[in-house]
Amino acid sequence: MAEFWTEKRVVVSPDADTLTASVARRFLERVTSRLSEGKKAHIALTGGVIGTEVLRAIGADPAREGVDWSRVHFWWGDERFVPRESDERNERGAREALLSRIAVPEANIHTIASSDDGLTMEEAAEAYAAELARFAKGDTAWPSFDVCFLGVGPDAHIASLFPDRPEIQVRDRAVVPVRNSPKPPSERITLTRPVLNSSKRVWMVVSGVDKAGALGLALAGASYDSVPAAGAKGRKRTILFVDQDAAAKVPEELIDQEY
Repeated sequence: MAEFWTEKRVVVSPDADTLTASVARRFLERVTSRLSEGKKAHIALTGGVIGTEVLRAIGADPAREGVDWSRVHFWWGDERFVPRESDERNERGAREALLSRIAVPEANIHTIASSDDGLTMEEAAEAYAAELARFAKGDTAWPSFDVCFLGVGPDAHIASLFPDRPEIQVRDRAVVPVRNSPKPPSERITLTRPVLNSSKRVWMVVSGVDKAGALGLALAGASYDSVPAAGAKGRKRTILFVDQDAAAKVPEELIDQEY
């Protein structure tokens, strides 16, 4: 019988709208708390429908006006290597949903190079690794994200780390190119597992019945190689915010009723 990772908390919302509003509220509370300690906050964003809707909910919440965004830095867990103005860019969705609605300095928005920036995919990955290294903390060559948002695909991929692909095994680089992705677009840039797992808090946001199987496997402690979401883990907290549809295969004992 599979062993469940009880240190992962699962928080269930009745539907997708309630889910995004709840995560937005918790995010603003988390960032406000961090800044109140006189520190900066580094946030890793994700793309996808539900990830972008969370950002939209943050951008619509009046509490955003009370945040000193000049001390918040935004990064991306992965990006599609397409032209800068393509609607497929995670950056484009994040700017429209949130970044254009808050007073964050452009210097605090750390984007991954696009296909029309004149760099190869390898050069784009190296450039992003160098940018991460500028904010390195401790013995790692990157910042520890205060919150790392991750979506989970029906195949259990996170960022652009797909099942049974070599990128999952990379430990000696912070950023790698991904070619022939099983999900279009085929060319991507992604953070590696060591960077994601050095985050203080990993927040996976999962919506829809098509994600239920992947979520169940992730909670069962399946192999990270075949179920990348199973290996995502923050240093302080790992929380899966899910809606009722996605929670269909989550054991009752893993659902946190209090958080």
